[in-house]
Amino acid sequence: MLNKFKQTQAQWGGSSDVIDHWLETRQSLIVEYCKLANLQPSSNTQSLSTLPTAEELQDFSQHLVDYISEGHFKIYDMVMDKWRSTGFKATEDIDQAYAKIVLTTEPLLSFTDNYAETNEETNLDSLDDDLSKIGEIITLRFEKEDQLIQLIADSLAIPPGA
Repeated sequence: MLNKFKQTQAQWGGSSDVIDHWLETRQSLIVEYCKLANLQPSSNTQSLSTLPTAEELQDFSQHLVDYISEGHFKIYDMVMDKWRSTGFKATEDIDQAYAKIVLTTEPLLSFTDNYAETNEETNLDSLDDDLSKIGEIITLRFEKEDQLIQLIADSLAIPPGA
């Protein structure tokens, strides 16, 4: 996840303030996820000292919700508005890429629903599996976001109506 992020940052960093902000937010989420996931034991014998605190789970859950919300309600709109202002219209590929991003939203929000209100007495037996699944979904979401950026960049290389 971190290596792919570095490639994306190298490719798109500095291309626009919107994308730079998006990548900074993504990087922060990745770092927080990695810290949380690394706290997990590697075997089934869990001890309370190796589990994340309720505060760490709540912080990650809130950051994940913020990332999703900012993507859907700010960043995607800003990118698409700027793109449309140059005379472009969404293609079927772009609509499909966005639709695939949207498909990742529900499972991510479900995770936050399960863990945002944890406390020290919450049963965390399934946390390791849930974090693994969330890592896969986050990775998929990032891939689809990168595809969306690439599709938009590719379309900008060809003037509208050409």
